[in-house]
Amino acid sequence: MSVLHIGAALEAALDAISPPIDTDWENGQAFEPINGTPYQAVSVLFARPDNAEIGPQYVQRGFMQVTLMYPLNAGSGAAVARADLLRSTFRRGLSLTSGGVIVTIEKTPEIMPGFRDGDRYAVPVRVPFFAPVNT
Repeated sequence: MSVLHIGAALEAALDAISPPIDTDWENGQAFEPINGTPYQAVSVLFARPDNAEIGPQYVQRGFMQVTLMYPLNAGSGAAVARADLLRSTFRRGLSLTSGGVIVTIEKTPEIMPGFRDGDRYAVPVRVPFFAPVNT
């Protein structure tokens, strides 16, 4: 259940950002973007658990990727400003909690190069995390 709680902690913090934008949650309800309106697509990617000791404890690492999807041919300013807002919200050292699992933002989020994706300008932002898990 720790993986579920890690995702829940990250998603709750993302959902609390103001101003909000529409979100295409990973395997969420059917999502249809509104033409000309930005949105974000979210995935939580888990790395191999780190077993530093013999026993049931481990550290789960990974990153949440938020791909900002902005209207094409409108410049990069709005998308980059939102990426910077994500970076400041998920600052290095921030701790989030869900179901007793503490998720820590390990490093400053990485703003990846923007690219064209259909009728959108996409800017991925990777938020690296770790969470000690005691099973």
